[in-house]
Amino acid sequence: MPTKSAFNERLNSPMRITIGGKFIGESDANADESQVPDPAPRKPDAEKTRQNILAVARREFAEHGLSGARIDAIAAQISTTKRMIYYYFGSKEGLYLAVLDQVYGAFRGLEQTLDLERLSPVEALRRMIDFTFDYHEDNPDFVRLVSVENIHHGAHLRQSETLRNLNSTVISSISTILERGRAAGLFHAEIDAVDLHMMISAPCYYRVSNRYTFGTLFARDLAAPDVRARHKRAIADSIVGYLMAKVGVAA
Repeated sequence: MPTKSAFNERLNSPMRITIGGKFIGESDANADESQVPDPAPRKPDAEKTRQNILAVARREFAEHGLSGARIDAIAAQISTTKRMIYYYFGSKEGLYLAVLDQVYGAFRGLEQTLDLERLSPVEALRRMIDFTFDYHEDNPDFVRLVSVENIHHGAHLRQSETLRNLNSTVISSISTILERGRAAGLFHAEIDAVDLHMMISAPCYYRVSNRYTFGTLFARDLAAPDVRARHKRAIADSIVGYLMAKVGVAA
């Protein structure tokens, strides 16, 4: 016969029920084991797990687009579960938007390290152009993701205040270069920072986004080192020359 103390201990202990040979709490008695969510990772591992998911998702979305990318495939490549991905990002669209935040953030973050203020306006502009050219060349996944988002008419970008804030920094940097160049009597073209940003970005983007179609149609390898160097120089020279030209002013 159990003692009074043993009886009280059993009475006050939580109800223990087994599912699949495992003990669960009373509140889980009617739960299906497959519906029990994955536990959140320990804090030291959380950011590493999140970054691993983003790295794989970036490749998956760049290769297959938003519609073609599969959460199963992403989970399999990092030995995690779909539920863990949903724990961090909520949905497939949430993960895709987080990838966009990351790739634009990396681009703009590096852009802010160029130290343009110590350069002359012309040197600063050339450094900005060279950096933009090299970033597109070295990060084709970024170009593919921008192309994917254009297929969706920028719908996901519009949801992100973070992205709007991130991309305002490049316009501020270009505005400062323009103001300094005009004050020094170097830049004469009537152009605002947004239009100049488009002039810089467009050829850099096109060389990567259309590399294969252009190369096939015109038998020119845009990735060849000599072609890359020639185009890089031509883009910078044409933009700087446009800004510095005294159109309509007699020599």
